[in-house]
Amino acid sequence: MPHTPDIDVLRSQFPALARDTVLLENAGGSQVTLQVADAIRDHLLDDYVQLGAGYPASDRATATVERAHRFMDRFVNGDGIGRVILGSSCTSLMHVLAHSIARTIRPGDEIVVCEQGHEANIGCWVELERQGAVIRWWRVNPDTGSLALKDLESVLSKRTRIVAFPHVSNLLGEIVDVQAATALVHAAGGRVVVDGVAYAPHRAIDVRAWNVDYYAWSTYKVYGPHMGGLFARHEAIAELEGPNHFFIPADEIPYKFELGGVSHEGCAGLCALPHLLAFLAGDERPAAADAETCDFDVVRRAFDTMAALEAPVQKRLLERLGAHDSVKIIGPESPDIDLRVSTVSMIHDSLDPRRIVEIAHSAGIGIRHGHMYAHRLCEQMRIPVDPGVVRISAVHYNTVSEVERLCDVLEEPLSR
Repeated sequence: MPHTPDIDVLRSQFPALARDTVLLENAGGSQVTLQVADAIRDHLLDDYVQLGAGYPASDRATATVERAHRFMDRFVNGDGIGRVILGSSCTSLMHVLAHSIARTIRPGDEIVVCEQGHEANIGCWVELERQGAVIRWWRVNPDTGSLALKDLESVLSKRTRIVAFPHVSNLLGEIVDVQAATALVHAAGGRVVVDGVAYAPHRAIDVRAWNVDYYAWSTYKVYGPHMGGLFARHEAIAELEGPNHFFIPADEIPYKFELGGVSHEGCAGLCALPHLLAFLAGDERPAAADAETCDFDVVRRAFDTMAALEAPVQKRLLERLGAHDSVKIIGPESPDIDLRVSTVSMIHDSLDPRRIVEIAHSAGIGIRHGHMYAHRLCEQMRIPVDPGVVRISAVHYNTVSEVERLCDVLEEPLSR
């Protein structure tokens, strides 16, 4: 059974939650704990120097960056089978990866992209048509936005090189079976690039179990600093040459793919994340809260707790919205945590999404509207990209009472 922490004690670790605004736009970026913020501050004040210079402050900064990378390898259960490349965002890392793969593309090679995805994992691959790649599409059901594995299988061939798809749609909240999709792609001889940005705040990333080649996420949506991470399996990344300076050896991974280096203070913030993970896992061992020794078992147990905390919030939100005949949930209507995460989008029969969001904002509740960079998905589902959908996105530190507050504010407008 997952550990059940005191929700007030949990929320007290996030200073932003003590303010008046209810934060239900976490799919756009989560909050950070005091420990993460303090670690960033301390690094900036004490060790804000260049790496590898050999004096004490530089040695400490170097150790912080190396420690963050090792911790991220374990965070995704990738220790020993690949490395995590860090960058400014998932989007930038996808472009770095696509640029590197472009050098290996031959005319007629096929790249499969997914209509359900965020543009970060579509546009950079579509651009490879200029290199002679043939772009194929894993299509969605236009009525539900859902994906079917049979539709993926139908577009695979012996020419398939790359299949790029999301683990969770940041608009639908629906969980895709990554392990099954990856097995199909590997059977065809291709490699997968999975966008895990909308999955990572809610469940543990397990690249080892899923056997993925590349897996990207945004650390700033997983209670850390504004950075992105890209796991690359050893045998996959060995086929490529990174774009960093020519004199950096090709096998110096991840640095060969980290243009200009990484955010040192961001790495310091990542090294403070185990404090939260250990608390959620109910693990009081000092090793569990240390980035040098926090292992995947702690990570897994922490995310099991997160999923358990989100379940009643997700269930109540869907119940309250589903009580209105005029509201359509865009994505799974089921609250089953095996089917979806607590990112919920909706549209109303007559009320403009902009007006719904405006009403919430006037009551001190943060939600948003738009296409959420799933522009192509909205087009396929015949949803106007502007104003798009209303998106409400909760994580483990949100509460049922916050959902009730939002739905009470929207009760009368949504009943029209």
